[in-house]
Amino acid sequence: MLDTLFNHKSIRKYKNTEVDNNTLNTMLSAGTRASTTGNMQVYSMVVTKDESIRKRLWECHFKQDMVLQAPVHITFCADFNRFNKWCEQRKAVPGYDNYLSFFTAAIDALLVSQNVCLAAQEMGLGICYLGTATYNARRIIDILRLPRGVVPVAAVVVGYPDEEPGLTDRLPLEGVVHYERYDDYSPEDIDRIYADKEALEQTRELLEINQKETLAQIFTDNRYKKQDNVLFSKEFLDVIRKQGFMNNG
Repeated sequence: MLDTLFNHKSIRKYKNTEVDNNTLNTMLSAGTRASTTGNMQVYSMVVTKDESIRKRLWECHFKQDMVLQAPVHITFCADFNRFNKWCEQRKAVPGYDNYLSFFTAAIDALLVSQNVCLAAQEMGLGICYLGTATYNARRIIDILRLPRGVVPVAAVVVGYPDEEPGLTDRLPLEGVVHYERYDDYSPEDIDRIYADKEALEQTRELLEINQKETLAQIFTDNRYKKQDNVLFSKEFLDVIRKQGFMNNG
């Protein structure tokens, strides 16, 4: 398992090879063994193999080719719908129509997604997370017919790799780990932590292609722009409200 962790790669090209049901069920079962708040399991996994539905999801995920290439698409959802119904059918009154409950369920779903991905990679499959699941949550809800109390929070594609990319760079431990308390970063710390990333040949190429002075500008001006962040934030908060998680009065 350590080998799988330290050699994780996002796969964006897939072979036209089906993932058999035994393999798929093993992955999904591994997902259910993830930690969960109070053992409530307030999440759901929607497995999509149908090509026509995957094509609609492909449009939601900004038409990334891997969504059509990979034979399996899994949407991980924060889900209090099932738990609420169980409570009501057992003479209990659920109080989970608030933001904290959404966040609890989202944590559950993300823990499950990581277990599924690790299991897939252990069995020789490739995966890639799709952050766009929250960007277009409203459309995904319609496509997958998600009822009130269910919100998509992550998605992955799964299949047999048709590429062998190198490992993606990561910040050093000192950049992400704090001991005993949070020690804020000095300008010198920031320079040191990001030095290797900024010195990569890939970074130099990105700066040239995008005609930017710094790598940070590529993130703020090109990849994750403020206006986009604000727009998608408003839309996602509206989705959370419509799905029944904003009773915070």
